Amino acid sequence: MTPRLAPACLLLLATGTAWAAPAAPAGQEPPAKAAPPVTLASHRAVYDLTLASSGGTRAVESARGRIVIDFKGDACRGYTMQTRQVTMLESGESGSRTSDLRNTTFESGDGQDFRFKTTTVLNGAPGSAIDGTADAKDGLKVRLKEPKRDQFQDRDTVLFPSLHMRRLIEAARAGQTTLSTKVFDGSDDGRKVYDTLAVIGRQITAPTNASGTDRDKPLRAGPMAAVAHWPVTLSYFTQGEGERTPIYTLTFDLYENGVSGALKLDYGDFAINGDLTRLDIDKVQPAPCTP
Repeated sequence: MTPRLAPACLLLLATGTAWAAPAAPAGQEPPAKAAPPVTLASHRAVYDLTLASSGGTRAVESARGRIVIDFKGDACRGYTMQTRQVTMLESGESGSRTSDLRNTTFESGDGQDFRFKTTTVLNGAPGSAIDGTADAKDGLKVRLKEPKRDQFQDRDTVLFPSLHMRRLIEAARAGQTTLSTKVFDGSDDGRKVYDTLAVIGRQITAPTNASGTDRDKPLRAGPMAAVAHWPVTLSYFTQGEGERTPIYTLTFDLYENGVSGALKLDYGDFAINGDLTRLDIDKVQPAPCTP
C-alpha cells in the first residue's frame, strides 16, 4: 500500500485579529463580541515520519520519511501551498516501497475556487499525474486535465482544504465537539469527495508531552508552550449511508493559533507518527483582509 498524501496535513496557522464592538447606547446591554476571524499565516513546517503501529494483512515492518509544507497567502489573494511527502516502507511480504508525492494547490480566499496538481513517483517510476480545477459556487464542479480530460459534479455543499481547516478552528473555539462535512482535496485520482467527521476534545492549556519524548520541540519551547490546544481525530470516509469504516484517520493536537502537533496518520493496516522538527513562520504577515 502506498500512503496517500495526508489531506489534513494542511496544517494552517491561524491567528486571531482583535475586533472591537461599537459602544451600546446608555441603558442598553452591549452587543455580543464577535469571535475573531481566523487568519492563516504563511509558514514552513517539516515533519519527520516513523512507524507508530502495524498489523492486518498488509502490515509493514518499518516506515520512515518526511512531510514538508510551504504555505503562503491571505484571504484577499488566496492561498498557495506546496506539499511533499516521501515515505519509505519495509515489508517482509512486499519488500521495500518508496513513494514521493508532490502536491501544489491554490485556493481562493473565499474557499470557492481550487486548483490542484499532484505527481507521484513509486520506487523510482513516475505514476499518473493529477491536474485539475474545481469550484464550489453552486455545488461542486471539478474539471480534470490529467490523467485524462474529464469532469464531474456533486450537488452537496463541499469544502476545500483550507476552508475546512478554518471551519475546524472555529468549531474548536466555539466549544463544539464534532464537525461533519464533505471535503474535496484533489487527492488519489482527483475524483473523490470524502465524508469527514472531526471529533474535538476538551481544550488543553498546558504543554503536551504525553509520550515523554522529544517530539514536536518547536511546540514545547518558547511562546508555543503556553498556547491552548485541542486533541482532534479527523476521519475520512467514502461517501455513502449507514455505518462505515474510515479509509483514513488523522489525529493531531490543533493549537489555538492553528499549528498542529502530535501528528498521527492511520492508514488502517499501519500508522505513522509525524514529529514536527521545524516550524518557520514568516516574520512579516499580511495585514487583515477587508473584502
